[in-house]
Amino acid sequence: MNSSDGHPVPPTGTEPAPGPADPSAIVPIDDAVVQVRHLSLYYGDSRALSDITMDFPRNQVTALIGPSGCGKSTFLRCFNRMNDLIDGVRTTGEILLDGQDITDPAIDVIQLRRRVGMVFQRPTPFPKSIYENVAYGLRIAGIRDRATLDAAVERSLRRAALWDEVCQRLHGSALELSGGQHQRVCIARAIAVDPEIILMDEPCSALDPRSTTRIEDLLGELRGDYTIIMVTHNMQQAARVSDYTAFLYEGVLIEFGATKQIFTRPRRSETEDYITGRFG
Repeated sequence: MNSSDGHPVPPTGTEPAPGPADPSAIVPIDDAVVQVRHLSLYYGDSRALSDITMDFPRNQVTALIGPSGCGKSTFLRCFNRMNDLIDGVRTTGEILLDGQDITDPAIDVIQLRRRVGMVFQRPTPFPKSIYENVAYGLRIAGIRDRATLDAAVERSLRRAALWDEVCQRLHGSALELSGGQHQRVCIARAIAVDPEIILMDEPCSALDPRSTTRIEDLLGELRGDYTIIMVTHNMQQAARVSDYTAFLYEGVLIEFGATKQIFTRPRRSETEDYITGRFG
């Protein structure tokens, strides 16, 4: 839709919701760690996600993009059952993690969250020492051996590109670190329990450009060892750091494929309109 001067205008909210994704716009994945099948999610009577079917590639970075309110974060929280904490939420369909349906009410959610770690939009270090922040998940899992904890803390901080900055003050408060360091402590805490998947919900939105660059570099170093699924509003960031990109609009998966293809040869007009800034 164009304005009187011929320029495109964003959706007004009165246009019909997008139809189901064209299967040809959803690239199949051979080595998928997560398989989503006909997933819908409801807040009471309101449907937030609609019949999503797609696969997530193992040990790659997948970006979820789309305008505010399109369901990106809701979709992300499905993978570690964080939506269970919201009253009135229900889902239909399946999410298979290595073949196991994690939507099954009988699944051990605590064990699931060890396999699927999460890093939130705003860094959330605990009011504890740097060491205890990173060791937290291991202690919850019952690990008490000091040598094991020491090794895991150092390994995780090194993987988070933070060891050299904090190794002399491990027992100082994590709250005294900078914002970018806070986020890397949270990443170290997430990987300390050796998850299969790391979820990241806008991990750089509260950070300065220098810290953002550090986190983006870190994502590049972690790919290949972890499956990373991240929500981002930043199109340039998605293009820089992800291997695959999924575009959601009004709770519908519009398109999914290799990031280069999505940003240079999108199959759906809605995708092209979004990434070129016509709406969103």
